[in-house]
Amino acid sequence: MNFTLTPAAQKFMHMMLRADGTAGSGFRLAVSPGGCSGLAADISVLAAPQPGDAVVERDGVRLFLPAESRLLLDGVTIDFADTATQTGLVFHDPKQVSCSTHALKALEH
Repeated sequence: MNFTLTPAAQKFMHMMLRADGTAGSGFRLAVSPGGCSGLAADISVLAAPQPGDAVVERDGVRLFLPAESRLLLDGVTIDFADTATQTGLVFHDPKQVSCSTHALKALEH
């Protein structure tokens, strides 16, 4: 699995694990396609992985990743944003084509 966690994402995940977890807990990241916005995620702190989850250690964070998440996260950089307009995990996927790009291509034809 080839994905990257930024320091901000690592900090957020560590904070969640400290607040809601126990020894051996993991950060479950269930990712799904999110249309124009790229990817959407359902996050939780669990004591143990769900059936079918892979346990991945990345940058000191224990992640529980379902099969679909493992496929969708390939090449993705996971960041954390805390701004006036957005708070939460942000996925930078170089494979994602924005809706405005699709609209521009449609206008060109």
